[in-house]
Amino acid sequence: MDAVYVIGHKNPDTDSVVSAMAYAALQNALGGKNYIAARYGHLNTETAFLLSRFGFQPPVYLRSVRTQVLDIDYDTPPAIGAGVPISYAWQVIHTDNNRVSGLPIIHEDGRLFGLVTAGAMAENDMKSVSDPVVSSVPVFNLLSALEGHIINSDSDSFDEISGEVTIALPGDMMQIRAGSVVLCGDQKDVADRALETGASCVIFCGTSLGEQYRGRSSSTCMIVTPFDAYRASRLIFQSVPVGRIACTQGLQFFHLTDYLDDVRESVIQSRFRSYPVLDEEDRVVGTLSRYHLIRPRRKKVVLVDHNELGQAVAGLEQAEIIGIIDHHRLADVQTGNPVYMRNEPVGSTTSIIAAMYQEHGLMPSPALAGLMAAAIISDTVMFKSPTCTPHDKTLAERLARYAGVDCEELGRAMFSRGASSDMPADDLLKYDLKEFHLTSHSLSISQITTVDSGPFLLKKDAFIESLDKLRREKHYDIAVMMITNVLKEGTELLFAGDPEIIRNAFALDDLRGNHVFLPQVLSRKKQVVPALSQIWG
Repeated sequence: MDAVYVIGHKNPDTDSVVSAMAYAALQNALGGKNYIAARYGHLNTETAFLLSRFGFQPPVYLRSVRTQVLDIDYDTPPAIGAGVPISYAWQVIHTDNNRVSGLPIIHEDGRLFGLVTAGAMAENDMKSVSDPVVSSVPVFNLLSALEGHIINSDSDSFDEISGEVTIALPGDMMQIRAGSVVLCGDQKDVADRALETGASCVIFCGTSLGEQYRGRSSSTCMIVTPFDAYRASRLIFQSVPVGRIACTQGLQFFHLTDYLDDVRESVIQSRFRSYPVLDEEDRVVGTLSRYHLIRPRRKKVVLVDHNELGQAVAGLEQAEIIGIIDHHRLADVQTGNPVYMRNEPVGSTTSIIAAMYQEHGLMPSPALAGLMAAAIISDTVMFKSPTCTPHDKTLAERLARYAGVDCEELGRAMFSRGASSDMPADDLLKYDLKEFHLTSHSLSISQITTVDSGPFLLKKDAFIESLDKLRREKHYDIAVMMITNVLKEGTELLFAGDPEIIRNAFALDDLRGNHVFLPQVLSRKKQVVPALSQIWG
């Protein structure tokens, strides 16, 4: 079934990752499509700790949801070996199930050897009329094509057949030369002449004459076939290994992970009609043609914990959004069709999804319930954030009871294992960074939640320097760093940019430098972003 990726915002926090996992698990339990939890960015230490504690692997890491080769309905004709005869390749390429313009030729391990087209096979057949010579045709191929067998006593001594293919005419012995491949009917004199002159092979076509030579030892391979001489001659050329006429040099091919934009550009600049498709191990999985690029399928995605383009996975404009589940303000994500939308003023997106489990009469597994409880605790800062509602706390406590964990212990464990003060300032800045666009202004807000802000404040100067570098590189109006202390129930705010923005946003009478402590400020979404929004209208 087509996959649906459930993905949160870039630089994902615990709520973003867990809500994607929980929603995918819910939809799969309800028998929906193939929902896959994904993430856009690396896990932070808090989330990694929680996934390990409850026994989960990280969600799939998506760098982009741009349309790829794997998203299109490329052809999947059989891939054949280079040693099979041309006649077999012709049959495969013209079966009703295939009808493709090119057939991939592979090595024994499945890797690409070349590509053969119907045109190449037809060209080889026409060339055989003006140049009726075969070279080193495997005897097995020849016997298969002719539906024949060798009548020599030493039949096992023949491996390959070469020479000019000649249909012997009555009374014309001059055309029979040493090393040639002679086809004859009821013409004993022709057969004898071929053997005397050292023909490479004598083929008895639709006649019993070969019985007179059965069991004879000769350096000339003798074959009997039920076909007439003309058909046998055509089949000889069609018994040539297909690998010999396959295109192997300058061949254009694509991988499943290649983006369709890049593929389309390459196809426009090339002259081929068919292109092999390879997997990540360079094994052939199919072929694509130009018409596959006309109306490709787009990746289907559900956005959780965000609805803002600046925070969304790369390539979202090429994807089909089928759902949005969020607890933030409505922003600038647009959809081409009506979608399932659920936006509630609660402290955590995981709370919304926990409520959806309840509405469907389902309960997540104990391990997932514990992870969901942790996500709610994380996003509500142990229920102390102003975004937290009684509904969040009720759901988290219910999930924790089912999982057999204590909310207080879980909160202290996760916040003590969050961002480490030993990390470089630049890395801590990106630990949980979100970008916002407010009217004509843009800014970034990074946040670290901890039970001890002291070690982080020792890096104050480095933080401010990194913030200023980020602000200039991204052309932000202001770049902000929140070091939120759970126990002190407040935030150490560091910033780079115009101090008047911070002074006016938080009504500060005394602001010195680029650092201020904001008591009772815990939420980026509900306290810092709204305060800055009021300044910029």
